[in-house]
Amino acid sequence: MRLCSDPSTNDSEPAVLTPFEIGLLVSVGAVAGVLNTLAGGGSLLTVPLLVLIGLPGSVANGTNRVGILLQSLVAVWRFKAEGISELRNSVPLLLPIGLGSVLGAVAVTRIPDAAFERLFAGVMLLLAIPMLRGFSTPTEVAARRWSPLTARLVFFAIGVYGGAIQAGVGIFLVFALTRVGLDLVRASAVKMIVVTGLALVAVPVFVFEERVAWLPAAFISIGFTLGAAAGARIAVRRGERVIRPVLAAAVLALSGHMLGLY
Repeated sequence: MRLCSDPSTNDSEPAVLTPFEIGLLVSVGAVAGVLNTLAGGGSLLTVPLLVLIGLPGSVANGTNRVGILLQSLVAVWRFKAEGISELRNSVPLLLPIGLGSVLGAVAVTRIPDAAFERLFAGVMLLLAIPMLRGFSTPTEVAARRWSPLTARLVFFAIGVYGGAIQAGVGIFLVFALTRVGLDLVRASAVKMIVVTGLALVAVPVFVFEERVAWLPAAFISIGFTLGAAAGARIAVRRGERVIRPVLAAAVLALSGHMLGLY
């Protein structure tokens, strides 16, 4: 399945989308928005979909970021409307993550599409490692809580990764946030604020480098935002008993995909 492109324009920018492609972009985007809000890894669905309908890997990555930005803004708004506002806990993380995001976004736009897709596959496999180990209990978190310097270095590294690839960054963020003492619901809210900051920095880089296909971006963004609104509501009202299995499912799905099981 490939998009129809206008020969007089950049091949990465489709001229038309079929109704079936539009439906796929909106529906898969909605599922990804819920998954990203509750856990992370939704871009493991949307980036391959964008590639499947004809975008080069790096353009699919940049196009996906537009949806991520809008999704994150909606999720932050919905968390606040549900009474969970974690801006105070998020602000100290924005500088190291923002700096890392710029570095990662600039670096990945210099990588050929084929190399990007191999890098995407390899890094996704690594995401399973911390998540399969599970979350610490509150007592264990207090005993093993990271120092401020360690936390800044870790969040800078997450920013580099998120700026470059994005997919699965929420899983890394939730894991790291539990190591600085947050429960899963608050970690989810902080995660969405941080991802908003990360996307605000990364999206202009992809736009400047002409790595965004705006027509698919528009439709996948509709799905992302619908899913984010639903995901925030579920996270607050159902709590950790829903977030934990979704996180586990995201890791298992990632592992199965990277092992070639489907």
